[in-house]
Amino acid sequence: MRFALNKPVKIIMLGAGGTGGHIAPHLYRLLHTLERHTKVIICDGDIVEDKNLVRQNFINDDLGRNKAQVLAERYASAFGLEISYIPDFIEDEAWLAELVKPDKYHVNPNSYKIDEGLSILIGCVDNNRSRQLCHQVFKVADNLIYIDSGNGEYTGQVICGIKRSGKTYYKPIGDIYPDVLLETDKFPTQLSCAEAAVSAPQSIVANIMAGTAVVSYLYNILVLGSISTRFVTFSTKTVNLKPVITQSRKKKAVEYAYIEGT
Repeated sequence: MRFALNKPVKIIMLGAGGTGGHIAPHLYRLLHTLERHTKVIICDGDIVEDKNLVRQNFINDDLGRNKAQVLAERYASAFGLEISYIPDFIEDEAWLAELVKPDKYHVNPNSYKIDEGLSILIGCVDNNRSRQLCHQVFKVADNLIYIDSGNGEYTGQVICGIKRSGKTYYKPIGDIYPDVLLETDKFPTQLSCAEAAVSAPQSIVANIMAGTAVVSYLYNILVLGSISTRFVTFSTKTVNLKPVITQSRKKKAVEYAYIEGT
């Protein structure tokens, strides 16, 4: 699938912890090289704690500060980009739907024609309730790229869903792994202190590998203008990233069709 390389880009990243924290520096560096308007909004209601310093991309001076604020201020400032963040958990469908709406822009200064920019939602959340919210927003959106990252201690996956003009070209995580849509989870703000203290084991290498896959998707979309994988699975034990190739003889014309608005 191919993407236009001249449209403004808006990226909303939910989660600034294990994976989001390792995506951030490379995301801002990548956007700094693009010759078009870019905007990043990092969203997370969590604060940096001592336990985060082992696996997440924070230092002692960050303790007690909001994670989204730390990452946005540090890396946007370093690369001369706009600082934008939301120091809250996004748990409302209408709010998220508004955030991911593509920005409008004039095709050229001498034209009244209005077009839509490229909108990308990156899910770096650690609960399926938030994934369900992203899934719901993807389903009702007309134009959206939704990249979801998830991992355990040694394994994980990154899935890229793509929708254009109301049509789903690449399925989102909820359609590939329906189990994430089961109502067995809670939003972060709904957890008790005891529940919040319990989380599935993860490792820094799994977070970094997941982050690398996400940034690779972004690089291919924004710089190369094309992607050829629906999703990847990975294992840090075998040091392996396994892509699922979109190419097929029967669907080749559809998979590699030029999607002008994305």
